[in-house]
Amino acid sequence: MNPICHRLLLRLALIGAIAASLGLTACGRKGPLDPPPAASLAGEQAAPAGNVKYAPVLGPDGKPIAPAGPNKRIPLDVLLN
Repeated sequence: MNPICHRLLLRLALIGAIAASLGLTACGRKGPLDPPPAASLAGEQAAPAGNVKYAPVLGPDGKPIAPAGPNKRIPLDVLLN
């Protein structure tokens, strides 16, 4: 075989090794998903019912509604709007 063919095979092997290593890498850590910060176990309350300083406003579906905050503009708004 000539040197050009050897270089071509070497490049293809290198590209294949890189593609295989990238394809086999894992993103994140191994294990189950983390629960949301406000989640609790079934049947258990997140906070005691007495002496509550903050009572969330509940929507019609029973889920808490996020409080309204200031509408901050970012440079990406030009592309999104």
